[in-house]
Amino acid sequence: MRAISQEVLGGPEVLTVVELDRPTLGPSDVLVRVHAAGVNPTDWMHRTTGLYLGTPPFVLGWDVSGVVEAVGAGVTLYKPGDEVFGMLDYPRGAGAYAEYVAAPSRNFARKPSGMDHVRAAALPVAALTAWQALVDTADVQPGQRVLIHAAAGGVGHLAVQIAKARGAHVIGTARAAKHDFVRGLGADEMVDYTRTDFAEAVRDVDFVLNAVGGDYGPRSLRTLRPGGTLVSILFSHSEDMEPAAKQRRVRLENLTVEADHAGMRAIAALAGAGRLRAEIDGVLPLEQVAEAHRRGETGRTAGKLVLTVNA
Repeated sequence: MRAISQEVLGGPEVLTVVELDRPTLGPSDVLVRVHAAGVNPTDWMHRTTGLYLGTPPFVLGWDVSGVVEAVGAGVTLYKPGDEVFGMLDYPRGAGAYAEYVAAPSRNFARKPSGMDHVRAAALPVAALTAWQALVDTADVQPGQRVLIHAAAGGVGHLAVQIAKARGAHVIGTARAAKHDFVRGLGADEMVDYTRTDFAEAVRDVDFVLNAVGGDYGPRSLRTLRPGGTLVSILFSHSEDMEPAAKQRRVRLENLTVEADHAGMRAIAALAGAGRLRAEIDGVLPLEQVAEAHRRGETGRTAGKLVLTVNA
């Protein structure tokens, strides 16, 4: 099968097309013929550092949408021919930049019939991250005030929609040029972080999703009301934030996304009902993955980049 691999760590140019054997099925696994694979910032982070994947060669990618080709022993959820989408085990289960993937059946959910594979492949990692932060960790409730940083980004634009589906009042940070885009997803208020200090402009927030890092964590503490929650997906809050958090009586959490069948089914239900939609910044064929990484690394995309694999 065709796949994208790398022999060394480095820039986008290290990504090359190779021929590999199809993955083998274990018990409870499904073999999925990949139609589209999502591209996420964690992909280029692993491309340059190896992080959890170790020393190359390896195949990147965690977002998958495709068709079940075969099922392993004990699988009851799917049959060959079923259309599914989901996330490979993060972080060590990478391999979505390929024509086929094998993973536990419960990593996937049935793809909504009205959604194509490109939009489905854009959802799993980013939507699960948002879901696990907003719902599983913070249990955001109707009427609560939610602050989402990088609200036009891959995780951010889906978090806006999930928060609105929960009945929250949503405040987003983004450049002014992206405000209309994020408001169109349901945001109630927008802050242009290039001109306004959000920590001065926003108050009495129940939940903050920090997808930026840097000093956004400490500054976000000032926006939270007592009992609020700050979740970072970049492990950007550290021990030196704990005294201020304790004084303000707020909860700090670092979150790593996990494969999650229940979460994927909830995401599929929202998407199928028209309440969650991945906005696509660009679609490229698998062979142009290096260009996708270059575009993604600019930090200027709105929504997601997706690779098409098997048409």
